Amino acid sequence: MDWIETVIIAIVEGLTEFLPVSSTGHMIIAQNLLGLTPETLSESDKAFVHAFTFIIQFGAILSVVCLYWKRFFKFDNTPAPEGSSLSVRLKHKFYFYWLLIVGVLPAVVIGLAAKKSGLLDWLLDSVEVVAVMLVAGGVFMLFCDKLFNKGTDQTPLNEKRAFNIGLYQCISVIPGVSRSMATIVGGMTQGLTRKRAAEFSFFLAVPTMAGATLLDLLDLLKEDTAWATPHNISMLLLGCVVAFIVALAAMRWFVSFLTKYGFKAFGIYRIIVGSIIIVLLLTGHPLAMVD
Repeated sequence: MDWIETVIIAIVEGLTEFLPVSSTGHMIIAQNLLGLTPETLSESDKAFVHAFTFIIQFGAILSVVCLYWKRFFKFDNTPAPEGSSLSVRLKHKFYFYWLLIVGVLPAVVIGLAAKKSGLLDWLLDSVEVVAVMLVAGGVFMLFCDKLFNKGTDQTPLNEKRAFNIGLYQCISVIPGVSRSMATIVGGMTQGLTRKRAAEFSFFLAVPTMAGATLLDLLDLLKEDTAWATPHNISMLLLGCVVAFIVALAAMRWFVSFLTKYGFKAFGIYRIIVGSIIIVLLLTGHPLAMVD
């Protein structure tokens, strides 16, 4: 990957990470358009591109910590119930982080299983899966506001609801589904408003993507380290910085837009993009814009 390819993919990631359109799916499409396909890459380059896809997502996710830092680092200083044990008092004080742990548990189990089985790597190589899921998810989004937009600000976010949202997040192991869409819809099914569901989706992304990034880095270090050239490392850093900056701007816009207008526009966009790719694939036209 050169710096132009890195910047393009990082911009795509930053723009789409918090939108319900699948950032992973869009990066796979961008990689195909740029000619970065499994057929054109060596094994070490292929491993690097896979890791790059996850690692720069964590760069984008850090924008959540930056934008919501007052809430992300806020502890519950209200008194715990009188006579509570130490564990109960700690849980009370760090309840927000406890909910994130509960919410990320399903993704840890499913994600590790998908990675160990090789399913995750196969999915990351399949632009066909991305195209189909973009269309399927787009059709669903045309109707999900009417089906699930019944939440209130009074609905408490507890362990059960956080865990259920985490189960929805597991669906996003399939590229093209969108982690953002899965968790926001998951939150809406639990009685949260679109805004509250979106914000918890952002917060839940931090431990989820931190774990995925760490796992990918460990896997890369265990295997062939031929990828770890100064050039590739500098591309990783550049990708993270660009994704962080772009995501910061995109996230501000997304919360406002989603609160006012819902999912329909994103659903239409997904159907159009997915349909174009399916037509190109079925007619034998290559996606790569460069050789």
